[in-house]
Amino acid sequence: MRVFVQIPCLNEESTLPAVLESIPESIPGVDELEVLVIDDGSTDRTVEVAREHGVRHFVQHTRNMGLARSFRDGVDYALQHGADVVINTDGDNQYPQERIGDLVVPILEGRADIVIGDRQTKTIEHFSPFKKFMQAVGSQVVNKAAGTELPDAASGFRAYTRESLIRLNIITQFSYCMETIIQAGNKRLRIESVPITTNPKTRESRLFANIFQHMAKSGQAIMRSYIMFKPHTVFLSLATVFFVAAMIPFLRFFYLFLRGEGGGHIQSLIFGTAMLVGALLSFALLVISDLLATNRTLIEESLERIKRLQYSPERLLPPIPEADESDAPLARSIEGDQVPPPVETSSEHWR
Repeated sequence: MRVFVQIPCLNEESTLPAVLESIPESIPGVDELEVLVIDDGSTDRTVEVAREHGVRHFVQHTRNMGLARSFRDGVDYALQHGADVVINTDGDNQYPQERIGDLVVPILEGRADIVIGDRQTKTIEHFSPFKKFMQAVGSQVVNKAAGTELPDAASGFRAYTRESLIRLNIITQFSYCMETIIQAGNKRLRIESVPITTNPKTRESRLFANIFQHMAKSGQAIMRSYIMFKPHTVFLSLATVFFVAAMIPFLRFFYLFLRGEGGGHIQSLIFGTAMLVGALLSFALLVISDLLATNRTLIEESLERIKRLQYSPERLLPPIPEADESDAPLARSIEGDQVPPPVETSSEHWR
């Protein structure tokens, strides 16, 4: 089994050494353990520090492209190099890398396709009471949308099997955490949680300016994913609400009309008509979303087949020979919104 530990980084030269030094050199049941650094447009010595610590695998963005894109590009690189399991941690040393072996155990035992480290957010000292509360609420919302029972849906300390990554498709530009859980839950992938603790805080988050921005962007990602997989629940509920809101003024007007008092209550008809139009529009959106969901399913099945061909053993990139002082790491450089090149030309060996 080959495991890749990927580390998305943005100007992490001060904390990256602690992350790399705490990654175990070997894991029971794992044949090869590789480290991949995704440099998301860093302007400091992040890449140089990683090379000094023996990292040979890199994905480099010429400018900042966000956590979700970094995760997606890292996964693509790892799968092209034969990864059976991809583990994601952070470059700010938030997570205990020495627990990576615990993330892999449920996968090795065949119990899980995805394993998430539960930070036990109620015990994190630098989290404010409001943030702890919102973390719990956010996890409950995600669990409702995904049909799961995960205590910490926002944790980025995760392990994914090759099969699960082939079936998942990252769409959001903000953070992949919520989206992948909702997709995985609705695709019936097995997800487990492993209790962990977190390291002391090293810096403020660079993913969002404040908790309210995080809530807004996370809510948007959750809603998009929820509508994608459960459009009937959303639009049928809206249609029902609008229809009930339309019937109340209509029945009121009809009652008053029978009593000969309907002439002065035309506003009830106007309001009821507006609500009825809302109900019809919601029903129309339900039909459209149902057709789009069918189309999405067919496209995802095609994508899965393409990925299986792309990441098949005969198309994997050759392994990197043991490095010496004259060898440079294997790297891929991605400019702007460039789509990663096909597997045959996706990486280069620099000597």
